[in-house]
Amino acid sequence: MQQPFDHIESIYWVFTQLCNDQCDHCYNNSGPRGERITLQECLAIVGNLPRRADRIILSGGEPLAERATLYAILDALRAKYGTATQIMLQTNGDLLTGRILDELLARGVTRIDIASIDRYHKHSGARRQLLEDLFHSRGMSGDDTDPLIEKETYLKQDSASYGFWGATEEMWLGGNWARGRAMEKGVWMKDHTHNFCAILSGGRGFLGGTELPQEISIQLWKINPCCPGTLHPMGDARTEKVSDVLGRVADSAVMQAINQGDPYGMGESIGISREEAMEVGARLGNICLWCDRFFARHFDLQQLRPRTPGAIQIDLPVLPAQSSNQATQPTPEPLC
Repeated sequence: MQQPFDHIESIYWVFTQLCNDQCDHCYNNSGPRGERITLQECLAIVGNLPRRADRIILSGGEPLAERATLYAILDALRAKYGTATQIMLQTNGDLLTGRILDELLARGVTRIDIASIDRYHKHSGARRQLLEDLFHSRGMSGDDTDPLIEKETYLKQDSASYGFWGATEEMWLGGNWARGRAMEKGVWMKDHTHNFCAILSGGRGFLGGTELPQEISIQLWKINPCCPGTLHPMGDARTEKVSDVLGRVADSAVMQAINQGDPYGMGESIGISREEAMEVGARLGNICLWCDRFFARHFDLQQLRPRTPGAIQIDLPVLPAQSSNQATQPTPEPLC
């Protein structure tokens, strides 16, 4: 029998944080010593994915740094979904060769995004032309510059395509970059009005019912409503069905606020006003840090109930309150 959340439009899965690079702006601490999970755990996660998925985005870390695991995941996804699911790969492109590209295409990858065209990556886009020539040699199309956002365009089965992305101060070092090494290095926009949660790859639409494709994120094994991830995950994809986890949280007013892309409103159901939340966000300088504070002090995501006051404390950087007339940053495109 069809169960709620047995069909998800988009799944973003970081299956490894191992990487050949160690960029200052990396929000999940990827690098040569990045965290990894076993192949057995990865295959268990594939088994716990929903019965239907319109697209699955595999990322890292650097997926090609764990090529054997990547190939095994691709084979398992093909066995589970056939050709009904579009498989996308986000990579920095450093390790990509013609032989590897042929393997990826043969295993069902239909979209490759080079997410390293920025000054933080060691090559800073120097391999772009080489990679573009390689894609063209395999008949791949680069015409779809924006296939990830609109429901009408993010599924394309007739040909493989590619794209190039990169982080910029105005567009990407915002809400979700107050994490990991970016936090350690101070490479993040200190702007609490930058609401990453309101766009795809943020929390908006993770339960569905919005104009955006429904997308969840799995960081290694952690099931999250967004790419940056809540302070604690909603569940463990190694041992729990993703559809069961979403079904468990779906009735929570707190999680429904995230689904609407409204973290500053998620405490209203438990007596925390939007004004109070925005004041804390302004002092912290970041909407995701407010989200962390909320789940640490006010709401237990595992039990889906308010916390006892003072039960958990979390140290977060506090910035001077920002001017109320600060310009809102441009709305970014999804690129976790």
